[in-house]
Amino acid sequence: MARSSRYPNHEFGVIRLRELPVDLPVCDSPERIYDYWVANVMTATWYSPDVECCCAIHLNTRRRATGFHLVGIGTLDSVLIQPREVYRTAIVRASATIVIAHNHPSGCPEPSEADIKATRDLMRAGEVLKIALVDHVIIGRPSPDHTPPWVSLRALGYFA
Repeated sequence: MARSSRYPNHEFGVIRLRELPVDLPVCDSPERIYDYWVANVMTATWYSPDVECCCAIHLNTRRRATGFHLVGIGTLDSVLIQPREVYRTAIVRASATIVIAHNHPSGCPEPSEADIKATRDLMRAGEVLKIALVDHVIIGRPSPDHTPPWVSLRALGYFA
C-alpha cells in the first residue's frame, strides 16, 4: 500500500469486494436499522444531533446493508429529501432496496406530515425504478418517554 504525502498517516489501497472480510449487517427490522444508525451514521464526522440528518441505507437482496450515503443535512426541524438524491446512489450501487433514516433533534421520533409526504413520494419513485423503499425510520433520543427511541413508518402503517 502506498502512502500519500497529502495524507501522511493514511494508507490507501484497492481491494476486490469479494476479498473484503466484512460481515454485512442485516437491516431487516427497525431495531437493526437503529443499531446500524448508531454504529455508522452517528459516528460520522459530519453528523450533528442538533440538526436533521437524512441517510439512505443501501441493502442487497438479503436485506444486508452494503453502505449508506448522506442525503442531506437540514436545520433544527427540517431536511430536504428529493427522490433523485435518494435514488441516485442506490442506482449506482445496484441496491436491491433502500431504507431512509433521519434524526429528530427534538428527541421525539414521531413523524411530521412532511415526513409522511416525503415517504410516499419516495415509495412512488422506488416503484418506478424497481428499488423498493422498505422503511423510513425516524430516530429520536433515548428517554423514558420514547421507548424505543425510534419510529418506523412501516410499523405505523404508512406502507400499506
